Amino acid sequence: MSTRTIIVGYDRSAGSRDAAKWALDEAARTGALVEFFYAYEWPTWMPAASMVPATSVWPDNDTDRAVKGALHQAVVSARATHPQVRTAISIVHAHAGSTLIDRSREADLIVLGCRGHSAVGGLLGSLSAAVSAHAHCPVVLVRGDAAATSPVVVGVDDSASSHAAMAFAVEQAVARGVGLHVIRAWKPVTGLWEETAMVTRKVTAEERQPFDQLIASWREKQPDLEIHADAVVEHPASVLARAGLSAQLLVVGTHGHGPVRGMLLGSVSQHLLRHSPCSLAIVHVTSTPR
Repeated sequence: MSTRTIIVGYDRSAGSRDAAKWALDEAARTGALVEFFYAYEWPTWMPAASMVPATSVWPDNDTDRAVKGALHQAVVSARATHPQVRTAISIVHAHAGSTLIDRSREADLIVLGCRGHSAVGGLLGSLSAAVSAHAHCPVVLVRGDAAATSPVVVGVDDSASSHAAMAFAVEQAVARGVGLHVIRAWKPVTGLWEETAMVTRKVTAEERQPFDQLIASWREKQPDLEIHADAVVEHPASVLARAGLSAQLLVVGTHGHGPVRGMLLGSVSQHLLRHSPCSLAIVHVTSTPR
């Protein structure tokens, strides 16, 4: 992967520090610039007294100095641990989610932590869902502390977004020198038809043929990459979350629904956004590696 710019949400929280380390490690492999990003989300107005509305009150000089100092310290730390990685900082007085979505048009990767206390924190809520659903580049949500030898896991189906996820996962596995575990899961039939003879709990050769062709094509493209492939009848969210227990990175595509593509994350991505035991990469059909 020849990534050029990685934007990492940074607010000094433990989650954002984990995200920064992940981003710096990725940049060391790819030669990317790492940009430490902070967004102020100030109230539209703040009362000067308990009953008196007032105009907007933006961060004062002390707050600005504290934020800039924290980001500069992150850069200093990055130079000590990853001296070969280029770094930059950006501070915006705007909504974090919309700014990151807009910036994702020019970035190659956005990296966010899973806990925090500012505009780039709270990532189990609306920000992570919004950025993951609407970003124009892959979004990585950093979680856990997996071994560097653990495999990359990717969930695929027949959609265009999962093929983009597969390409991203292959490049991640190759760059990290680890194996790739590819999972194709068919949801089991439940309810009225569950106990009938019409239901099979095994994947037929015809059903898995496109999956087998996909695996064969990637084995041909990457003959040195160890690819383990599983085709199962199980809910995709469940099998992927379980596979994530022994993975260093879990990769999925997006299945947005609604009048605008990507308006919402699909149910599997939504579930993993909250419950993935390892770092999660969410890849859009437009998120092609550069």
